[in-house]
Amino acid sequence: MDVSVQFKKGVLELCVLVLIQRKDQYGYELAQSISKHIEVAEGALYPLLRRLVNDNYCTTYLQESTEGPPRKYYRITPHGKSYLTSIVFEWKDFVTNVSNLIEEGHENE
Repeated sequence: MDVSVQFKKGVLELCVLVLIQRKDQYGYELAQSISKHIEVAEGALYPLLRRLVNDNYCTTYLQESTEGPPRKYYRITPHGKSYLTSIVFEWKDFVTNVSNLIEEGHENE
């Protein structure tokens, strides 16, 4: 099992919500933005985006494109912003606790 794949799956939702809170984005644009920081397959992104819409964390709208057909943009909802605030808090707490555990492990070597 590739542990980094599991890490990415766990944090992808957080990354997507952070990015669409900054500005509305379409799927490919989100994939490009995330790929600047972590490698992610586009195939993993679209099911997550559908779930975020179904859970009312974001909405979609179509916007004309000069480069082809209209693009589906994702916009965070007030419910999504509230959810994002809570998962950012949980993420920071989690990272701090794991980092502390790792440091304690190194002290005992």
